[in-house]
Amino acid sequence: MKNKQRIGILTSGGDCPGLNAAIRGVARGAYNLFEPEIIGIADGYRGLIEGDYKEMKQDDFRGILTLGGTILGTSRRPFRNMRVIEDDNVDKVANMKKNYKKMGLDCLVCLGGNGTHKTANLLAEEGLNVIGLPKTIDNDIWATDVTFGFHTAVDLGTDVVDRIHTTANSHGRVMVIEIMGNKAGWLSLYAGLAGGADVILLPEIPYDPNEVIKAVEKRTGKPDRRYAIVVVAEGAFSQEEAKMKRKDRLAIRAEKHYPSVGYQVADMIVQATGLDTRVVNPGHYLRGGNPSAYDRVLATQFGTYAANLIHQENYGQTVAMIGGTIGHNPLSDVAGKTKFVPADCSEVQSALDVGISFGVKKVK
Repeated sequence: MKNKQRIGILTSGGDCPGLNAAIRGVARGAYNLFEPEIIGIADGYRGLIEGDYKEMKQDDFRGILTLGGTILGTSRRPFRNMRVIEDDNVDKVANMKKNYKKMGLDCLVCLGGNGTHKTANLLAEEGLNVIGLPKTIDNDIWATDVTFGFHTAVDLGTDVVDRIHTTANSHGRVMVIEIMGNKAGWLSLYAGLAGGADVILLPEIPYDPNEVIKAVEKRTGKPDRRYAIVVVAEGAFSQEEAKMKRKDRLAIRAEKHYPSVGYQVADMIVQATGLDTRVVNPGHYLRGGNPSAYDRVLATQFGTYAANLIHQENYGQTVAMIGGTIGHNPLSDVAGKTKFVPADCSEVQSALDVGISFGVKKVK
């Protein structure tokens, strides 16, 4: 094992709370184990492609544990385009390999979600030493119990639902709250369950409009309850839409001038019931601000574990929480896989047990 290691760190994809805590964990863990030289790569894979980086000092990692966002900056670079030579004639993979060598790196640490992990695995297959760190508010990375950023987003999403209860009750309205989560509905499930929603609509459980209406009418029909809360994941769709391709679903919504699925569901409720219905979309609010205490701890654990992997020269891995214990999985096992909400998971069952509807007669 080397006493000195030159480590590149980048954050890619959407930002989330806990990125800086994880960066700090990698750095401080490394300083504790060996003599690292740490290179901060700007704006994710863009910086690696374009050679935009800087050498960092220990002082750069002080005071960032509680800081939201990422001190390195981030950007989205779709994996599907990584091997495509576009109009700029840049061979992105060749450039990343060239800049990795130019920086003199012994290892590259990539903090990100599903797309980030696919590109990290691509680079590992190209012969680079790579370690992944799983971040996303969607909690949809394969083979890890949880990702950092998720719990903070759940706290924020729950706060939105909590606050909407009071205004919904005051006005006797149906409130449709659209929560981020395009492919997986973990965030909507947790925020809806924690916030006491009446209906939760997830991408994994295509809804029946009639069942959604029944649930809303049942809830608003009670003398002591004039309102209903419907939490909708941004990627949710109906059983009829489930038969379509995604682009066709989006085309139909655009034709009807629905900015997103929340407005579609709200219009469906209004047309069927006449109830005063409004849409709330907290959007990027859910991924902003300081990380929760849980995410600070988790990100630190993930970061320091990554430093240990580097010290052991155990590359081609991504850190994970497995059965409540910090461990790791091969990047090749994780890349390209999504952790969806299973219909039979305990969280769905708990929601059903307290009377929450998923917009279907029976969850299966």
